[in-house]
Amino acid sequence: MDERATTRERIMSAAASLLAEGGRDAVSTRSVSKAAAVQPPTIYRQFGDMQGLLDAVAAEGFADYLHHKTDRTRADDPVEDLRWGWDLHIEFGVANPEIYQLMFGQPRPGAEPAAVTESFNVLRGLVTRVAEAGRLSVDVERAMLMIHSAGCGVVLTLIATLPGARDPELSPRTREAILAAITTAQPEDAAGEERRTITRTVAFKAVLPEIEEILTPGERILLNELLDRITHSA
Repeated sequence: MDERATTRERIMSAAASLLAEGGRDAVSTRSVSKAAAVQPPTIYRQFGDMQGLLDAVAAEGFADYLHHKTDRTRADDPVEDLRWGWDLHIEFGVANPEIYQLMFGQPRPGAEPAAVTESFNVLRGLVTRVAEAGRLSVDVERAMLMIHSAGCGVVLTLIATLPGARDPELSPRTREAILAAITTAQPEDAAGEERRTITRTVAFKAVLPEIEEILTPGERILLNELLDRITHSA
């Protein structure tokens, strides 16, 4: 391991420890440089600024968590995997409140931390699989936004509540309410012809990237517009 990597890791470790012990306010250029035994300019050379350091700490914390939690076989039912993804998100946020608030507590439109991007990638994969199975009753993007909004709200509510006063039913009940709003019981359930049309359209749109190469750019734009019009008519 070269000296640059060692210095970077030492700075990140110091920042992570200060964050866990004292929250965001405890992480300053002075405190990190002292804890990591480096000069303040070294932090800026490695990370650009303190926000860059905090983003790196959040990304590493989230990646480590995923690494230890995602070694599992996919369920036959993609909705069960979506439940697992929700529970994973809530568990991570409650167990790592300071990192979670770095990721989601201070939104920066157009400048999301890498950890947020990775979180959305995981969610997109889970939701897309539900769509491909014909089980999604809204389009993938809307489903992701609904899940993300509700999940963040639950985590931030739990973080803001003393552990002994937390409602153990808040997360599972919210999860099931969201799943009921965006999924169907079976690909061909008895929810009505209009709903079946929506689920089939969402499923087709989810697998569209697999056949896009046979379409012209104009055809892709037109087809996406038509599919969006159908799915958004629900």
